[in-house]
Amino acid sequence: MTKLFLLILTSLVFIMSSNLTAQNPFFEEWKTPFGIAPFDQIKEEHYMPAIKKGMEDQLHAIDKITANNEAPTFKNTIESLEKSGQLLTTVSYVFGNLNSANTNDKMQEINKKISPLLSKHNDDINLNPALFARVKALYEKRGDLNLTGEQNQLLEDYYKGFVRGGANLDDEAKDKFRKINEELSVLSVQFGENVLKEDNAFEMVLDNEKDLSGLPESVRIAAAEAAKERGYEGKWLFTPHKPSWIPFLTYSDRRDLRSKLYAGYTNRGDNNNENDNKAILNKIVNLRIRKAHLLGYKTHADFVLEETMAKTPENVYNLLNKVWGPALNVAKKERAMMQEMIDKEGGNYKLAASDWWYYAEKIRKEKYDLNEDEIRPYLKIDNVIEGSFILANKLFRLSFEERTDIPKYHPDVKTYVVKGANGTIIGVYLSDWFYRSSKRGGAWMNSFRKQSAMDGKKVLPIIYNVGNFTKPTADTPSLLSLDEANTLFHEFGHALHGLLSDCTYPSISGTSVPRDFVEFPSQVLENWVLEPEMLKLYAKHYKTGEVMPNELIEKIKKAGKFNQGFETVEYLAAAFLDMAWHTLDKEEDRDVNKFEKKVFDELGLIPEIVSRYRSTYFRHITGGYSAGYYSYIWSEILDADTFAAFKEKGIFDKETANAYRKYILSKGGTEEAMKMFENFRGHKPAIEPLLERRGLN
Repeated sequence: MTKLFLLILTSLVFIMSSNLTAQNPFFEEWKTPFGIAPFDQIKEEHYMPAIKKGMEDQLHAIDKITANNEAPTFKNTIESLEKSGQLLTTVSYVFGNLNSANTNDKMQEINKKISPLLSKHNDDINLNPALFARVKALYEKRGDLNLTGEQNQLLEDYYKGFVRGGANLDDEAKDKFRKINEELSVLSVQFGENVLKEDNAFEMVLDNEKDLSGLPESVRIAAAEAAKERGYEGKWLFTPHKPSWIPFLTYSDRRDLRSKLYAGYTNRGDNNNENDNKAILNKIVNLRIRKAHLLGYKTHADFVLEETMAKTPENVYNLLNKVWGPALNVAKKERAMMQEMIDKEGGNYKLAASDWWYYAEKIRKEKYDLNEDEIRPYLKIDNVIEGSFILANKLFRLSFEERTDIPKYHPDVKTYVVKGANGTIIGVYLSDWFYRSSKRGGAWMNSFRKQSAMDGKKVLPIIYNVGNFTKPTADTPSLLSLDEANTLFHEFGHALHGLLSDCTYPSISGTSVPRDFVEFPSQVLENWVLEPEMLKLYAKHYKTGEVMPNELIEKIKKAGKFNQGFETVEYLAAAFLDMAWHTLDKEEDRDVNKFEKKVFDELGLIPEIVSRYRSTYFRHITGGYSAGYYSYIWSEILDADTFAAFKEKGIFDKETANAYRKYILSKGGTEEAMKMFENFRGHKPAIEPLLERRGLN
């Protein structure tokens, strides 16, 4: 082979490589409004090369940090570390968000390949002895570095992150640690995929109109549209997705069909088929025990809770037990009311878990002259969204201007520019509220880009909200239930936490706070949904435009504490289940269903209530909320106490809102969580407002 031929071949390879690079949007500067991802240009084949290059770039940046002969400083070590991996972060946000909100088979296959690569990459950083030595040297003399409060917090977070990431382990233990992390990354992906497959696999197709007895017209229309979408023209389809199964269980007169659909929901991942999650969960739990022991912790819960407000499993159990007893007593009273109604109607059967929604709705109508279908016409999704914007304006003088020139990843997405009081743009907001089969269940908030201001360069946050509400049909708009309206405001609360962040470093900006604090700002916003002053501003009948009448508002208010025993117990049961799995300290091959039953039997959970999540579809605990599902009730203590501050001066009080923004929303994770709360409220959080709100005192 001649030198000339080799030169030509090398040139061709270089040209082809350059063309491939140029064709990948992740390797180009985005000329889009606000630098948002050009979703229409990004293809599945672009992710893996971009992820790999992002990892290479970050490791190269870290090599430069460790090769620096100068003594470590905050700037040449911590800030340099904070700036590393920008490409990887960008790609990971786009891929992760789309894989949750608009996935397909190709995306899921890529995720299986990416997860172990990212696990190894993170371990390569955390287990880099030269890098840890520089961070440790700074941490040990942090009192002499003249750092700002935010810089001190960032340094502490990095140091703890390295230690918790295995930096102090010996070489043999580090190898074990790597293997555990790699296996966990694969298993958690597989668990989530199985739940999504189960969500989409179960179908209850009805072809006789008599089977629809009791269902409101809006529910029938939505079911017909769902059936048509899946090729069941002229029939009605119901699935384990919340906008489908909850209305059916609430209104259907067919007890046998309620039972069938509920079983389809509660048995997900527990059908002994290719999507079964029992063995996977066992492996995840055992690997977490092994990892905790390697790091010197008794249990996975001890490891996780060290970095939360709760600190220890004992503190979590102390809180859960305080609420469990009163909640269970109320739930038993609710059960008795329902059984009494069944007996009065000549039902001749015992209340079952699949009956609860149906009889709760009947009692609500009988006792409070209120039914969900009476409320829905006033909760058109457009009005509820507008209501969340009105609230943000009244509290923080924000405005949301819809734009059609900002790229979006799906036609259902709406895009907004968010402006402050003086018209300054503070961020970009995307909302994606409607159900589709390509979206995982539930509702959430995340970022495509976090707020930061390193080197004086302000980076605007790009925040998105996702839900799974019923789509509008040709004849009917999307009408939300009260629970769904709460969900929308909840997720919007997370969004405001991201949008109103005012921090320097992205690692600790926005929602980068302890897990039992992150739900606090989201739950605070739920408080306004049913306030009469607020309802007058957004709850308008979708046909007439009439504002929700005072009589209906009064009925909603009177029924506000109804069914709180059930709602609290089904949630707490899941929180106890999470803790039970993660306070185990021995690796065993456990029978998942027997373990679950033992947990609930010991709690005294009544059979008429099923835990909000069973083990085999409890994605919170195989994802980011392991030993952390208690966070919602912990955060609710904070949010109930916080809303009490607003109630004292008026629910739109500017002074209280400004203080809440200053001490909570703008701070990200730059201060210790309890200190932030105390700075705002002036005292430690009290549990009494929560018990009062739920009617459990």
